[in-house]
Amino acid sequence: MRITAEEQKIIQEILDMAERKTTHMLPEVMENPVTRYTDPAQAAREIDVLFRQFPIVMGHASDVAQPGDFFTHDATGVPVLVTRDNDGTLRAFLNVCRHRGARVEGKECGHARTFSCPYHSWTYGLDGKLRGIPQPAGFEGVDRSQLGLVELPAWERFGLIWVMPSVPQEPVDIDAWLAPMAEQLQGLDLGGHHVFRKWELRKNMSWRLLLEGFQESYHFCHAHRETACSAYLDNQSVHLNFNPHVRHAVPLPKIEELRGTAPETWDYRPYFLTQNYLFPANFVQVQTDHVYIHTVIPTGVDSCIFQCMMLTPQEPVSEKALRYYTKNFDLIRIVFNEDFEIGEGIQKGLNTGANAHFLFGKYECGLQFGQRAIDAALDGQLKMPSLG
Repeated sequence: MRITAEEQKIIQEILDMAERKTTHMLPEVMENPVTRYTDPAQAAREIDVLFRQFPIVMGHASDVAQPGDFFTHDATGVPVLVTRDNDGTLRAFLNVCRHRGARVEGKECGHARTFSCPYHSWTYGLDGKLRGIPQPAGFEGVDRSQLGLVELPAWERFGLIWVMPSVPQEPVDIDAWLAPMAEQLQGLDLGGHHVFRKWELRKNMSWRLLLEGFQESYHFCHAHRETACSAYLDNQSVHLNFNPHVRHAVPLPKIEELRGTAPETWDYRPYFLTQNYLFPANFVQVQTDHVYIHTVIPTGVDSCIFQCMMLTPQEPVSEKALRYYTKNFDLIRIVFNEDFEIGEGIQKGLNTGANAHFLFGKYECGLQFGQRAIDAALDGQLKMPSLG
């Protein structure tokens, strides 16, 4: 795969830092008030803004590969129905009947020609339009054209399904939003990947604590001493801030193979774990030969949902390939659980008063970048770009 100028720069910076025995650092330590993890009003504000007004990854393109395919999504607290209509257009709707508010589709996924409410059988097409009302004489004069399912902004980009769980006042430009990350995401060909595993966990901690475990590598050789530590250079990584998104490049020890070689001969991916933070709570975590898609969603001030997809370049058909990817799947679950146990332990100590602030170190760049972006969104300074 062709190396980009951005990736050449990352490699050169890593080699320089390794030689100088340093790492990427910011000018100041940041103090982050503990109340941001404990205040119910803060959590409610984060849900209302971050998880209503910005795109959330809800699936993979293969989840709705054919017209009539659908899946439902409820983790954000907004009931969402995602489908592909007869013209092949991806659509998302509030999974709410316009008659009396019942859930229109109760299955997690499937294939349908229409959607029919279980309460009174009001029926909707794949395009969301109201198709039928039993005993229509009782609703004479009602304008059916105004009673279709409420449509949400939805996009298929880079093989992933993105949905904004609210109706914006004006059309949103998803391509402008993702533009800083587009070059590398396009190069991954995630739409051509196979969904090897999906899983969802509910954890007893602030969504911020879970998110932060993916935003720095300082903890790798402490929290993951017996698992992930040896796989990467200790606390030597590069953070590229594309405010509000961040590319976090974590090098493998074999990066030293490239020292002294011509940059035009370099290859990037075999030498890095890349954690791509896509604001507000999505990650495309690129391993050397497979990819994980993570989404972190708050359900309360001290609880959250972690959703993950493991994508492989193709479906493993041989026993050897199946064993290989299963081994990687089992290992990543162990590594993640090490983070989750620590995070839930932090949550238990938040209200003790031991800390008024958390400290984000100079080399915990992703934490600082992420916090500033969250603050900007909550203050109304960061918004989705408009198509207008």
